[in-house]
Amino acid sequence: MRWLDRLPGRDKPALDVKARMAEAYDAAGRRDYAVALDIWAELAQAGVPRAQNNVGACFAEGLGVERDPALARRWLELAAANGDPIGQRNLASLCFKGEDREPDFARAAELYRAAAEQGDGVAQDMLSWMLIEGECIPRDVLAARRWAEAAARQGVASSMTRLGMLFHDALGVPRDPAEAARWWRRGAERGDADGQAMLGAALSMGTGVERDPVAALAWLLRAQAGGSRLAAQFLGAARTALDDAGLAEAARRAAAPPPEPASLPEIKP
Repeated sequence: MRWLDRLPGRDKPALDVKARMAEAYDAAGRRDYAVALDIWAELAQAGVPRAQNNVGACFAEGLGVERDPALARRWLELAAANGDPIGQRNLASLCFKGEDREPDFARAAELYRAAAEQGDGVAQDMLSWMLIEGECIPRDVLAARRWAEAAARQGVASSMTRLGMLFHDALGVPRDPAEAARWWRRGAERGDADGQAMLGAALSMGTGVERDPVAALAWLLRAQAGGSRLAAQFLGAARTALDDAGLAEAARRAAAPPPEPASLPEIKP
């Protein structure tokens, strides 16, 4: 029997949406996506937007069901049309990647903006990136900064790193190496690999922050382990600056958990 054939009809008794959603999330937390999907399907058919998103996400990622981008789009379209910001963001991602049809960057940007305006931090971050890159939609560095700040207020580390780049490259703001380094540290401490790479570079060269070769290499090694492509260009010089004891200390620090993130300063909208 096909999965869709098992969807409940609309003539069922009234649902306790909150309790059923909690039950589904509990199942998903156990990685029992088949059970979670059955519950979300029941709620999705009843018109619950977040459940519609979750069904779409399961089809998009192949969780509890065979992966099907086209069917994922159908459910995400419903969630997005019903105003669910996560559904809007997930549909934007599908439009951007274009797995089931040609990419539609304009539609993706429209959906990211809709989710961003509802306060979704991930969508704010992605919209900021699209605006700064200017390849899919017109470039707007001032708007990119505003959305990066909005995402940073919600703890999105990649937006903190992007704010560092804006101050480093003087994009919409005066060039400020110290402010760039501060933002890179905030992103780095929260696990953003590119933020770790740029903080390591700043510490290596003493740009906007006091030079610290051991800390520099430790952050660059963390960045490399985290998959940052930026780290490689700085690693050689960072290693050359240290003796054997310094190299060993940097490796020890890199293997340890990163420092606890400092609290963010107030960012006015």
